[in-house]
Amino acid sequence: MEERDDYNIRLEIFEGPLDLLLHLIRKNEVDIFDIPITLITEQYLEYIDMMKALNINVAGDFLVMASTLIHIKSRLLLPEKDEDGETEDPREELTRPLLEYMQFKELADELSERAVLERDVFQRKPDKDYSADFKPEEPEIEVNLFQLMDAFKRILDNKAPEKELTFREENYSINDKMTFILDELKIKESVYFKSLFKDDRTLAEFVITFLAVLELVHMGLIRVYQPSLDSDIRIEGRFEDKEEDQSELQEEVQEEDKEEVDNGQITEDDN
Repeated sequence: MEERDDYNIRLEIFEGPLDLLLHLIRKNEVDIFDIPITLITEQYLEYIDMMKALNINVAGDFLVMASTLIHIKSRLLLPEKDEDGETEDPREELTRPLLEYMQFKELADELSERAVLERDVFQRKPDKDYSADFKPEEPEIEVNLFQLMDAFKRILDNKAPEKELTFREENYSINDKMTFILDELKIKESVYFKSLFKDDRTLAEFVITFLAVLELVHMGLIRVYQPSLDSDIRIEGRFEDKEEDQSELQEEVQEEDKEEVDNGQITEDDN
C-alpha cells in the first residue's frame, strides 16, 4: 500500500511547557512553593513520550523544560549553599516563572472577558435586584490539552492496557475523522468525548480520532468543556464563524477521495 501524505503531518501542540507544569501541579494538588520535583519530572517526561507516540510535534521549549527539571532534580541531591551559608532551593528557578505565567494568564483572561462584555453587552441596572430569586448555575469548565490527554489515556487503558501506544498508517485519515466529528456535532450539537471511541474500533483508529479532536480544537471548530467539575468531558461545535475553515476541510477530504480513486485504493468498509 502506498503511504498517504496525511500520515506525514505532525500536529503542532497549542499549549506550552508551563501549561503542562501547572496542569501537573493542579492534578497532583501540590503547593507551587513546595513542588515534588521527582514526581513532577517523571510525569512531565511521560507526557512528552505520549506526545511523541501520537506524532505531535514536541517544540524545543518542552525539551528545554525537561532538561531544566532534570537539572533541578540533580541539584536537590547535592544542595548548594549561598554566601551566608544557607542552603539554596533550586526549585525557585521553576517557581518564579510559574507564578509570573499564572499572573499573565489571569490578566489575559480578565482582559478577554472585559472585551467581550464591552462588545456584546449593554449594561443597564435593573429596577430591582432579582439575584436572590435565582439559583446560580455552576460554571462550565474549559478543558485544556493535557486534560484531554488524560481522558484519552484512561480510554486507552480500558481498551488495551498492555498495548504500547504507537502512530501508524490506516485506511482512514485525520481529515476523514474531523469531517465525521463535525457531522455528528451538526446533528447532536454536543457529544461526550468518550462516545467518539466505540469499543468495536481498533486502537489505531482511537489514535486517529484523538488527533482529529486536537486538530479541530486547534482550528477553533469545536469547544471542549466539562459541564461541572465531576462531569465527563463534552464536545460541541463552533459553526457560526468557521464556515470557511469547514469548507476548506471538506475540499481536502474530497481531494483525498479523488486521489484514492485515481490510485485504486478505495475498498469496502470492513464494518
